[in-house]
Amino acid sequence: MESFCSVRPKIYYASEHDIDSKLVDSDAAYVIKKLRGAGYSAYLVGGSVRDLLIKKIPKDYDISTSAKPEQIKQLFNKSCLLIGRRFRLAHLRFGRKIFEVSTFRAGENDSDLILQDNIWGSEEEDVLRRDFTINGLFYDPASHEVIDYVGGWDDIHKGTLRTIGDPEVRFRQDPVRMLRLLKFRARFGFNIDSNAKKALINCREEILKSSPARLLEELFRMLESGAAAPFFNLMHEAGLLDLLLPSLAKELQGTEGKQIYLLLASADKLQSKKMKSPLDRGVLLACLLYPILAREVEQYRSVHGSAPHLGEVTLLAASTMKIFVTAAFSHFPRRISATATFILANQFRLTPLTSKRHHRNKILHHKEFELAVVFLKLRAQIDSQLKECYHSWVNILRN
Repeated sequence: MESFCSVRPKIYYASEHDIDSKLVDSDAAYVIKKLRGAGYSAYLVGGSVRDLLIKKIPKDYDISTSAKPEQIKQLFNKSCLLIGRRFRLAHLRFGRKIFEVSTFRAGENDSDLILQDNIWGSEEEDVLRRDFTINGLFYDPASHEVIDYVGGWDDIHKGTLRTIGDPEVRFRQDPVRMLRLLKFRARFGFNIDSNAKKALINCREEILKSSPARLLEELFRMLESGAAAPFFNLMHEAGLLDLLLPSLAKELQGTEGKQIYLLLASADKLQSKKMKSPLDRGVLLACLLYPILAREVEQYRSVHGSAPHLGEVTLLAASTMKIFVTAAFSHFPRRISATATFILANQFRLTPLTSKRHHRNKILHHKEFELAVVFLKLRAQIDSQLKECYHSWVNILRN
């Protein structure tokens, strides 16, 4: 691996940065203080440091330490849960908050997929194993120092996405890093450096070597992130969507593609309003499929000379979902697929194809009917003519 490490890291003092120390979670600071009091080194690391530097409130506070997992457990007792085999780490619970505490690691293979993660190392070695320079900074909440071994400070301030080490090696070691590269591009608008761009194209087929469950979780997290529309566009441009969701990639090239992006942007808009929790994953999956179902309904009308009834719409929704899931890189959880199918089919109850309004009290008590109304809200944010209909259904649910 190409080394970015120097004997002495660059230290940026409080006078050189304007991190607001009040934004640092007090419990995270307490964890670091307690680890240090026991004789270990410990820092905030990764995304939380990056977010503090770009004036975003971190969602998570990850901590790196010289303490081994069993030592962390001994120090925090019942508050600590050790998880993972391949990547052993500690979860510390403070009420509803969970802090991930990992031990400094070393020993990454330079050419193959990463198979062993529990080789302990120094803080310098730990940084060199991380994915991108913008995620390779330490922060000491006590001294307010930012510690930089890899040039992450400059890349954050220049808005550049650069891997730590050779990007082709890094992407082959862990192909999910390619999704993370596009995730950061979508979320922050940072530019990808030229070497990483070339490696993304050369290594894209490696993505199929990753765990399907892990890939699926990354995609759902991006659907929840508030940057889903630009992320899926970047996935499509990079050719990764053709490999992972080929049926969706094909649709994005057609007339339905624009509507899919509009629905994703509508979901992004709603999720940027600091909701208590992200939109249900069934709602987000429906964003990818509703324009396709709407086309199928119109084709049915054209062939049969009349609109399909709700039973037929439900069959069309199930068929649309089946085609999407069958071609996908991973089996989508049945609960999410079923919820999305229900949401899709019931759009034609909420906005009927005929003048008849299908309003049965029984359906109002279905546990997922409210999610169908949430999806109608996404549609109404795009089409103002649907706003009155949306508000009328909200009133029905309240009364």
